Amino acid sequence: MTTPRETAIALWQAGVDSVGGYAAVARALVAAEGPPPDRILAVGKAAGAMTRAALDHFGAVPALVVTKDGHGEGLPEDVELIEASHPVPDARSLRGGRALCDAVAEMPAGSRLLLLVSGGASALAEHPVEGKTLEDLTALNQRLLAAGLDIGAMNAERSKLSRIKGGGLLSRFGGAAVQVLAISDVPGDDLGVIGSGIGSPPPSPGFEIRAEIVASNAHARAAAGAAAPARGLPVLAEEECLHDDLHRLAERLGPRLRDMAPGVMVLGGEPTVILPESPGRGGRNQGLALALAREIAGSEGLTLVVGGTDGTDGPTDAAGAVVDGSTWGPGADAALKRADSGSYLAENSALLVTGPTGTNVMDLLIALRA
Repeated sequence: MTTPRETAIALWQAGVDSVGGYAAVARALVAAEGPPPDRILAVGKAAGAMTRAALDHFGAVPALVVTKDGHGEGLPEDVELIEASHPVPDARSLRGGRALCDAVAEMPAGSRLLLLVSGGASALAEHPVEGKTLEDLTALNQRLLAAGLDIGAMNAERSKLSRIKGGGLLSRFGGAAVQVLAISDVPGDDLGVIGSGIGSPPPSPGFEIRAEIVASNAHARAAAGAAAPARGLPVLAEEECLHDDLHRLAERLGPRLRDMAPGVMVLGGEPTVILPESPGRGGRNQGLALALAREIAGSEGLTLVVGGTDGTDGPTDAAGAVVDGSTWGPGADAALKRADSGSYLAENSALLVTGPTGTNVMDLLIALRA
């Protein structure tokens, strides 16, 4: 018999599996039934899985993948792979941005491009405007990450320093057609915001362009909810409501969670956090999980899974955390205040560690009342 913790994690995983980069791209390409591209370019945390699906569908096509460290496993040896840093760019991010720009510019008249975009592209590939350096980009990203801004506001600021974002990449394309398949990690699933608009067309493009969102947080929430009845669990709520400061979210969600009837709530979105000057270990999901642990302290039969659908949470190797009424204890309050939730959760065997998932559709919270 499975435990409530195992059941909650299984529901979270069902949501994540439903939006895997491989499956999402495979479905889209079968439905589109278009001619093969002359080049495949992929950028973002899910770029590796998305590219494998495209290659399995079309066969041998020259491909370039720019993704996060450790997210490029399983690609054929002839794929050009550039792994870079996230969430703060590094020198490899500049290499990735230049490689993408060069690849697009080199495509001849009449050629067709398949561009695969997923979250994380903003940091993983960059080509700064003249006069700006990697140090400028790093300082900007660190400032934005600490300020508690939502992803739309962050990406708008990033685009101002970039030649590759906001339609800049495809402005170099002189071929005939571009197909963009994107996995959304932003509210509203706006192609102009995903990866800071790295897959957006320029104004008045001189080529045919088709763009499609192939996976989103809504898809993941629906799949997690659909998996609950088979386990005898009614779905009490399925909402995208996690767009706020994690401390305010915890205060708002606390009463709902404490009073929930037996069943499951599936919530999605992307919390924000304002970091102290010298933050500890953890990310927004670990912070939200620990803040919610305080709200549900002492509650019987209540288990929460809070995790980033890409399998990582901030600069850590954990996706998030699994907490219940017994998680909050001595040292938790101090850890939460200094943004060191990850250390406390690790000491209490509460981290959710999945490894790279091959997708990225914001964050997913499963609340289970057994």
